[in-house]
Amino acid sequence: MVFVGANQKSVPFDFAEALQDLGENAGYQKVTGIGANALDFHIAFYMGEIAAKYANAYFHVISRDKGFDPLIEHLRKRKIHALRHVDLSEIPFVKISNASSLDQKIEAIVDSLRSRGTAHPRKIKTIKGTVNALFMKTLDQDNLEALVDELKRRGHVVFNEHSVSYGPSIARR
Repeated sequence: MVFVGANQKSVPFDFAEALQDLGENAGYQKVTGIGANALDFHIAFYMGEIAAKYANAYFHVISRDKGFDPLIEHLRKRKIHALRHVDLSEIPFVKISNASSLDQKIEAIVDSLRSRGTAHPRKIKTIKGTVNALFMKTLDQDNLEALVDELKRRGHVVFNEHSVSYGPSIARR
């Protein structure tokens, strides 16, 4: 859901086109009224409404306004998935979609795993499935193994028989 200010007359074409590609999974919500926190209250209301309806919803607030951080922290304590990003490109899914080099892919995977807090995959099979899912299940077995091996080589993950533990780059928070 993208919120549009009460006085906003247009959105950039590239943005509108990208949103349109999401079909009925995305839409615009015009903010009614003008005020210092009108947008913030609309966002908070709709996040609550959506969280009540969809228990597994994941919220990405794109804003430089650190005033959203207490709301995000409160939601996360209530096990509602929410993060604030300064830029759209910081969202793990977007980062992964745009990743072309090995370094970019590893960075995107690490960011995604870190954003989960302590809810990391605990089994080797599960982390492989998670990495593949991040890439929309487009990885062949060789590429998947190469990415997981690179995570291991860089110390982001440690394998012990069938289980996984995480290095400080992911475990910290």
